[in-house]
Amino acid sequence: MDDTWKTLNSLAQGLDSQSALVGEQRWLVQIVKLQEEVGEVAEAAIGALGENPRKGRSHDWDDVRKEACDVAVTALVLLVRMGGDPRWFFEEHVRMVAARAQARPVAL
Repeated sequence: MDDTWKTLNSLAQGLDSQSALVGEQRWLVQIVKLQEEVGEVAEAAIGALGENPRKGRSHDWDDVRKEACDVAVTALVLLVRMGGDPRWFFEEHVRMVAARAQARPVAL
């Protein structure tokens, strides 16, 4: 996972070096990009189901997986761009979500 965080840091640095925006403005643009990526997952899922009347079956489930990966990468790059220790913040949040899920077991 160390290589993943190095790659995420490199992606964030590349975006920051090409942006004329600063601070929170960069974050806001990244948030909009994240929303765009989420829409692409939805588009791919609709295409995998063949439910777009204009396009038919335009995607498969691997396309949905790839778009979901784009969402994850975009979200993690946002954390990196926001500063602090993004890896610690992400891992701590995953631990909190897992603890919350264990506290409320799913009824079968």
